[in-house]
Amino acid sequence: MKRRTPLSLMAPLMLATAMPAWAQTPAPAPTAKTAPAKAAPAKAKGTALVPVTSVEGITEYRLPNGLRVLLFPDPTKPNVTVNVTYFVGSKHEGYGETGMAHLLEHLMFKGTPTTKNVPQALTERGARPNGTTWLDRTNYFETLPSTEANIRWALSFEADRMVNSFIAKADLDSEMTVVRNEFEAGENDPGSILLERTLSTSYIWHSYGKSTIGARSDLENVPIDRLQAFYRKYYRPDNAMLVVAGRFDEAKTLGAIQETFGKLKKPAEPLPATYTAEPTQDGEREVTLRRVGDTAVLTSVYHVPEGAHPDFAAVDVLTQVMGDHPSGRLYKALVESKKASNAGAYNLQLRDPGAIVFSAEMREDQPVAAAREVLLKTVEDAARTPFTEEEVNRAKTSLLKATELMLNNSERAAIQLSEWAATGDWRLLFLHRDRVEAVKPADVTRVAGTYLKSSNRTLGTFIPTPKPDRADMPPAVDVAKMMEGYKGRAAVAQGEVFDPSPANVEARTQRGELPGGVKYALLSKKTRGEMVSVSLNLHWGTEEALRGKVDAASYAGKMLMRGTTKHTRQQLQDAFDKLKARVSVDGGLTGGTVNIECPRASLAQVLDLVAEVLREPSYDAKEFALLKQERLAELESQRSEPDTLASIALYRTLYAHYPKGHPNYVPTLDERIAGIRDTTVEQARAFHKAFYGASNAELAVVGDFEPKDVVAQAGKLFGGWKSPAAYQRVPEVFADVAGKPISVETPDKANAFYFAGQPLKLREDDQDWPALMLGNFMLGGGFLNSRLATRIRQKDGLSYGVGSNIDPGDLDTVGLFMAYAIYAPENAGRLETAMREEVSRVLEKGYSDDEMNKARSGLLEYRQAARAQDANLARRLSSYLYLGRTLTFDAALEQNLAKLKPEDVRKTMARHLDWSKVTQVKAGDFVGAEKRAKAPVKAPAAP
Repeated sequence: MKRRTPLSLMAPLMLATAMPAWAQTPAPAPTAKTAPAKAAPAKAKGTALVPVTSVEGITEYRLPNGLRVLLFPDPTKPNVTVNVTYFVGSKHEGYGETGMAHLLEHLMFKGTPTTKNVPQALTERGARPNGTTWLDRTNYFETLPSTEANIRWALSFEADRMVNSFIAKADLDSEMTVVRNEFEAGENDPGSILLERTLSTSYIWHSYGKSTIGARSDLENVPIDRLQAFYRKYYRPDNAMLVVAGRFDEAKTLGAIQETFGKLKKPAEPLPATYTAEPTQDGEREVTLRRVGDTAVLTSVYHVPEGAHPDFAAVDVLTQVMGDHPSGRLYKALVESKKASNAGAYNLQLRDPGAIVFSAEMREDQPVAAAREVLLKTVEDAARTPFTEEEVNRAKTSLLKATELMLNNSERAAIQLSEWAATGDWRLLFLHRDRVEAVKPADVTRVAGTYLKSSNRTLGTFIPTPKPDRADMPPAVDVAKMMEGYKGRAAVAQGEVFDPSPANVEARTQRGELPGGVKYALLSKKTRGEMVSVSLNLHWGTEEALRGKVDAASYAGKMLMRGTTKHTRQQLQDAFDKLKARVSVDGGLTGGTVNIECPRASLAQVLDLVAEVLREPSYDAKEFALLKQERLAELESQRSEPDTLASIALYRTLYAHYPKGHPNYVPTLDERIAGIRDTTVEQARAFHKAFYGASNAELAVVGDFEPKDVVAQAGKLFGGWKSPAAYQRVPEVFADVAGKPISVETPDKANAFYFAGQPLKLREDDQDWPALMLGNFMLGGGFLNSRLATRIRQKDGLSYGVGSNIDPGDLDTVGLFMAYAIYAPENAGRLETAMREEVSRVLEKGYSDDEMNKARSGLLEYRQAARAQDANLARRLSSYLYLGRTLTFDAALEQNLAKLKPEDVRKTMARHLDWSKVTQVKAGDFVGAEKRAKAPVKAPAAP
């Protein structure tokens, strides 16, 4: 339900990680619900955790030192999430301190006297950690395998770094350049910078107008004593909230909290209060940005009340009605009329009055003036066309679906509680949900008329107005009084305790084959909220039959969810929302994929709809034209982006042996644009007719369902859906490519990208794969403590994001080693040297026993945690059906990992990796960096 802008600048800033793809989890979604806590308050050494309130299974306690504690039990997952939120963010920064809250977040991972190597301590326990900084708060969290020892360690560690973190000058010097590198990454995106400029113009006095990343000058010059003072001022128990969510013993956890956080003293000096209020805006404002780029962007900002205000539920619905695709008013007015290639809306729901933001993106042939006129008219005249029941109910259904799905994931909810607590009270999560449910069309029309006024807009110039029509903010809300007596709703049903080990997964999985050829794997178990995850893979075509059809195939897949012969695109979206289903359906040149997450009660209807999407797409000409416009805008915007150009250059070099037209050919950006521009809807329709079918398919279902019902329904839906054409897998062919340096100039881009790649003769069932997996985990995986991260980020401060991957082939002996980093163009030489030295050091000297044992422990924990995610497990089971494997493959691989010695790993890596064969690609503004290096340096002003 919380709305976040798609622009990275305005998303909460967080540390970058270099975890394997299979270990990553989706970003936290909006909202939460759980079973009531049953533990009685415990006592330790004269202090007591006093219960304060309980809502829908989440219970709040309070320590005498002021720490707020939330317990959120969820026994269905073998993990526990520990999340500490400090109520300090970029809003609290003073003059010269911009970016300080985020910079401090980075230094909080540099250690304490008892935990000197934080990344190592987290990795060896299999933790998935991070920290994020936002306008009103900063939070730190880790999700670990749920053991009493891990919970106690995490609580002890978080209590320790609350008051004992080093915050040292040496760490500031190295991390400042890393954060500056992150700052420069944001500088590459004109849309993000436009939003930053617009918000800074919209907020004249309040610090919400300052971006969380801060000013470059502040990052480069902040004194360590000011950062230390900021830490001591705000990092204290009476300015923090602890959330423990997942599987844990409540009584023991309460005791552990008292023994760790309970020992911390409440500082004698009171917390500083913020009091700056943004005055009512008294006229239109405008800002113009001129930078290198490829597509024009419009952003229009309007002030709205604080997030706890009753009006915000209607503001949330208004945002959805205006910005949704394809039903939103902006989409219909701008995109369908082809005045813009994209349009949307989002809001900032904050502790103090926030903002609602409308945006549009235009291609070169779409005049900005015409789009601006339509954007402002659609927004500011919105109340003149009263909002309908259909619009409002659709928006509410979508928002409430997101809330319910998030509430069924305790890990996501535990982290999302940070946002709501910072808004005023964690219980607002539930109250806001209730308010959204009660919103009427008249409420939406009223808030549109109240806040969407030209005098409240930032996009324009000052015009004298005899009678200003201003949007005054309502009086501040007394959140504590408003929340008195609020109880919420009944807690959601709990699931079973499930062991995700390969042996248990195999013991619980049923496999078989439908009459039409679809192979299936079914794992039925009780889940939180009775949720089910489904993965369906389809395969078609031969190398010869698919030649030259990549663009038709791409369109054929991307049009599937844009309408069927029975339902329009909007009707499909509405139906899936009402069924509370998260569904993705796509198709490509060699096959299609379907992923579903939904409650048990709606599974049958969702499967019926998905079958209709796959088998009966309408290929509507209007939708096809809109899709083409969106895809062209997306690709055209990448013409000057370093990451896109560098990756294309690398893959075209490594896979140059595939001729144009071959299914594995890597096209240039211009070729991709031309293919998308020239493909017709008839070609997409013809591809679907010629290739789509389920003769070669795999279906996996994990969660709360009845296997016999799924088998019967799948047989009915897909058993008779024959593939029209023959199928033979398109093989990959290994080519030994000579390493070479490639440089790509991208003018006016502050951040550069580096990629290094070497093809490998490697398959997933190769006896060398376990050693290479573990070796790469130590080289460029893990959490900030890999060799590359330790040297290039932690020590040298050259890169915000750095790491490496080794990917084996699954059926062909064709793998790939790749390393990557983002960096400032002027640091290109230092980065390349550090990358070469660290890889070479591993190949020559290997790893220590201690380093490898800790890494192996963490890697095995990551793999176990990945299997604990139902969606991940469903995808793995379906892919293994295709590969002819069971999870005994995983068990054997992990047994081999356990036997490895350091010299085994070194020899294996040295046998496969050869730096002289590595192709290195760098893309950035290197000419500009050279000019800047030659420019005279301005001396800093005297203090």
